[in-house]
Amino acid sequence: MKLVRQLVSGSAVTAAYLLGPAAFADDLREEAFDYFEPLPSTVPAVNNNPITPEKIELGKALFFDPRMSASGVFSCNSCHNLATGGDDNLETSIGHGWQKGPRNAPTVLNSVFNSAQFWDGRAADLAEQAKGPVQAGVEMANTPDNVIATLVSMPQYVAWFETAFPEDDSPVTFDNFAKAIEAYEATLITPSPFDAFLNGNPDAMSSEEKEGLSLFMDKGCASCHSGVNLGGEGYYPFGLIERPGAEILPEGDKGRFVVTETVDDEYVFRAAPLRNIALTAPYFHSGKVWRLDQAIAIMAESQLGEAMTESEVGKVEAFLQSLNGDLPEVVYPVLPPETDTTPRPSGEVLPN
Repeated sequence: MKLVRQLVSGSAVTAAYLLGPAAFADDLREEAFDYFEPLPSTVPAVNNNPITPEKIELGKALFFDPRMSASGVFSCNSCHNLATGGDDNLETSIGHGWQKGPRNAPTVLNSVFNSAQFWDGRAADLAEQAKGPVQAGVEMANTPDNVIATLVSMPQYVAWFETAFPEDDSPVTFDNFAKAIEAYEATLITPSPFDAFLNGNPDAMSSEEKEGLSLFMDKGCASCHSGVNLGGEGYYPFGLIERPGAEILPEGDKGRFVVTETVDDEYVFRAAPLRNIALTAPYFHSGKVWRLDQAIAIMAESQLGEAMTESEVGKVEAFLQSLNGDLPEVVYPVLPPETDTTPRPSGEVLPN
């Protein structure tokens, strides 16, 4: 079947005509498994952090608690809003003192499947990532010591840590803080029509979405955006064939070079995971592109050296819409009350 698709030069419409819709769907799914994996039906395991219901509930509270920031204003959910696709839908995030961060906030949804975190991959996992924004001066601007002082000042948090980490003599630590958040974020999985298609339901995707999937593979998009998260695994130059202008690729941000200090890593970034991409505009690490069809066209020219037609862009966009998943239902947690010993908010809270 795959040979027939190749003989018709990747034309999904022609292939569907020659093979018939059912045979085309079977052939398409077979080829898709060369690149992609469906989401698992259970919460995935993470390294060195057994996930338990108690740890998940603690991590959920910490994820939503703005008191983990120095100002008492910003929580993890501020930049990774679970009501808006797991990001903040801003060009770059706003943090402590209303400062603007340097890069667009990636979605937290399905982020457990990324091989590393952040656009430059500087965090190996979600636990390491959770520590970064808390301490970043342009984000939450806090310190590990102040986070721990805040937590131990509230008896309910102490009890929750003891329950979540029963083998630890002193469970309220910054490492455990990060592990609890990682456990919660590992549950933020969004099964989509694309997963249903991979799992054997040929009617889970429309004809246009299937044609878009065919183009996505035939054009070479899946070379970088593959795996269970359709990205989030490898690092690639932005502008592999033709580097975009500074209005899209700011010259001052050299990407992974900051981590490795290797010249070959200048303007290299982790391939963006594409699940729920239609919900997470604006796009790219710079957050400079607001329309998904424009982002597709830019990637085709910059990474593949190919100018897609308007029709082709539309079909690929339709496929990406099939990656919109069922968002996890979130009940806002009731957080422990402060006490007289809880550190007070500090730092510049309001803009100048």
